[in-house]
Amino acid sequence: MIWYEDEVRQLEAKLKAIPPTPNRVVFYGSSSIRLWSTLDQDFPQTNPLNLGFGGSTLAACAWFFERLLMPTSPKAIVFYAGDNDLGDGRHPEEVYLFFRAFAGKMSQYLPDIPVAYLSIKISPARWNIKDNIRFTNKLIADEVSKLPEFRTIDMTTPLLGADGRPRRECFESDGLHLSPLGYQAWQRVLRESQFF
Repeated sequence: MIWYEDEVRQLEAKLKAIPPTPNRVVFYGSSSIRLWSTLDQDFPQTNPLNLGFGGSTLAACAWFFERLLMPTSPKAIVFYAGDNDLGDGRHPEEVYLFFRAFAGKMSQYLPDIPVAYLSIKISPARWNIKDNIRFTNKLIADEVSKLPEFRTIDMTTPLLGADGRPRRECFESDGLHLSPLGYQAWQRVLRESQFF
């Protein structure tokens, strides 16, 4: 987890520099969250706080839970991770266990806070592991169905075309990160979910 230290320390400094805000929704997770630069415009009613950190895995998000999520006193959490775990060669069952670790910390430290888990996207760059992504999404969705404060929001399907393949226009040239059109699709789905 040393690899993430610099960025995590920057986020800790950011948390110390901002005043406490009631009714804040924290967006937490990997670069798909970190690069969502329009959160303030997309969800102005939520007082969004972006705590994404680049390259983070679901395992890292669970590891840094106390340092990053605990100080925020969130009203709700929007969480995206797991993409990089699978990209690093982790098996779906391992990613599921990392999710269980995250959910366990939520239950221990923030038991009444709603969490929206955004399902893992299938991107052009990771098309070769699409089956692992789908299986991981199923394992986590099944677990979420047992957790009253959690909801899964399908962010995978809106980025796919009629042929079932990722829509290129929803991704940057690297085939991995979302383009503005991809974020517009995510914003629409999250708004329609009525999570907040």
